[in-house]
Amino acid sequence: MRQIAGRTLWLGNPGDTREPKTILDAGIEAVVELADNEPLAMLPRELVRCRFPLSDGGENPTWLLRLASESVAAFLRAKVPVLVCCSGGMNRSVCIAAAGVALADRYLLREALLDIVQSGPADVSPRFLAQLQNALVDLQSERQKGIICS
Repeated sequence: MRQIAGRTLWLGNPGDTREPKTILDAGIEAVVELADNEPLAMLPRELVRCRFPLSDGGENPTWLLRLASESVAAFLRAKVPVLVCCSGGMNRSVCIAAAGVALADRYLLREALLDIVQSGPADVSPRFLAQLQNALVDLQSERQKGIICS
């Protein structure tokens, strides 16, 4: 588990959720699980949990990518310490965390992704990133047209 410098944001994998004391000691209040191939983590009830079953290589519904990204952004805007985790902690978690940062801080996804990957190892799937980029372009377009609020 690693914290992104200057943010209430951590990246991790399912191994990090096996010791809830470590999560609680870090001050984390919410966990966003992204792996479609991992069992639910056994977490104490005082932690908020969101689970979005995303796939590295498969087609992910646009609405699910957007919901995961917006959820991370909402935690960041509210300054809620959040752990974002996936199977290896290097693709889905990195990309969705970057999307959350981009939405919360109104950055481009690529700028947010560069900030996130500087924090440690990353192995971003081009296919997953392209799906996420397309989902965010649609979201930003709707915002510009006034269809949804930011």
